Amino acid sequence: MNALGDFLRARRAATRPGDVGMPSGGVRRVPGLRRDEVAVLAGMSTDYYVRLEQGRERNPSPEVLTALGRAFRLDGDALAHLRRLAATRHPPRDTDHVSAGTRRLLDLWRDTPALVQNRCADVLAYNRLAGAIHPSLARDRNLLRSFFLDPAERALFPRWEESARIAVAWLRAEADPDSARLTTLVGELALKSPDFARLWAHHDVRVKATGQKTFRHPVVGDFAVDYETFRLEDGTGHTLTVYHAAPGSPDADALALLSMHGPEVVAEQGPQPAQGSGVTHLHR
Repeated sequence: MNALGDFLRARRAATRPGDVGMPSGGVRRVPGLRRDEVAVLAGMSTDYYVRLEQGRERNPSPEVLTALGRAFRLDGDALAHLRRLAATRHPPRDTDHVSAGTRRLLDLWRDTPALVQNRCADVLAYNRLAGAIHPSLARDRNLLRSFFLDPAERALFPRWEESARIAVAWLRAEADPDSARLTTLVGELALKSPDFARLWAHHDVRVKATGQKTFRHPVVGDFAVDYETFRLEDGTGHTLTVYHAAPGSPDADALALLSMHGPEVVAEQGPQPAQGSGVTHLHR
């Protein structure tokens, strides 16, 4: 596996000469930059850059990575991803454990949708309102798999293509390339979803710390929420995502209406959370 080389080749193919101030005339055999052009832009020998792409050079210095980021005009998320690909790797810590305190917090947020997921979009715990927004969680706890393979989940997103690009770029940014879980998930989705295979091949990278989601929900219709994502500082890499809407807005009214119907929606789609708790947990 040569994740660093794959990323460099994808960025090279996506970067046009005119994007970086180089002449683009004449016959070109590649859609983006040639290897020698990247080497010139990054201030290194063509042979050294070729070794990087081919995986024969696996220890580029921080200065080399910074130069490559500059050559490809990488933003902060993509540059951080490049550095992570080049770093000495340790086996990722894969765990489904969610602390009792975090579970209690989810349970207390009865009017606020919230969920905890790992780096591969496996939802490890969620409250009732999050389950009402995403009924597919009762059938499949991986939001990314539902997003691409479950027609009902897909129908929730009126701007599906835009949401799909963001979701795949997030997976690329978050997941450890050496994770067996990532390999299994990507293999399944690439086989079953041409859309996923197309977007994964772009090697786009984006961290979803904050943003907005628009839903077309079968119970309350169209509404939008802002979301904030926080990394849990417990060494697991898990994130807590919270949806919210401006008080008094139509979107907040939609959330309030959905909170009243939440248990019924979840019940119609699958098993309800355990008795005595509004939080559902992942058991695998």
